[in-house]
Amino acid sequence: MHELSIAAAVVESAQDTARRHGVSSVEAVRLRVGELSGVVADALRFSFEVVTEGTVLAGAELVVEDVPARARCTACALEFAPGTPPRLWCPECGEGATELVAGRELEIVDVTLPLAGASCRGGSAPQGERREGVA
Repeated sequence: MHELSIAAAVVESAQDTARRHGVSSVEAVRLRVGELSGVVADALRFSFEVVTEGTVLAGAELVVEDVPARARCTACALEFAPGTPPRLWCPECGEGATELVAGRELEIVDVTLPLAGASCRGGSAPQGERREGVA
């Protein structure tokens, strides 16, 4: 299950971000995961929960933004959804020379850190602030 190693790399990167900003917790991490990346989102979420235990990301939310696959025909420039498994010939002109333009992404979009000096009172958590986009 390679999602475990992906989750560990995401946690390491987010911990580095928290350290650079001098904060001791992370509220959320947002990822873009392409349809053709080979990553199973549910397995990634489970792995994230496992690897965040005992870290500054314990309890942090993992937001996974699914990116649909898109291909473009190099002959007629039509953009189309190649499907899964991908069909990479153009549905318009039948040309087999196409390029994938979206769907292989696996990237950290941003890490949400708590506001500096904010505290939790009365059972309500302070609003987070996006402090840094990490890609």
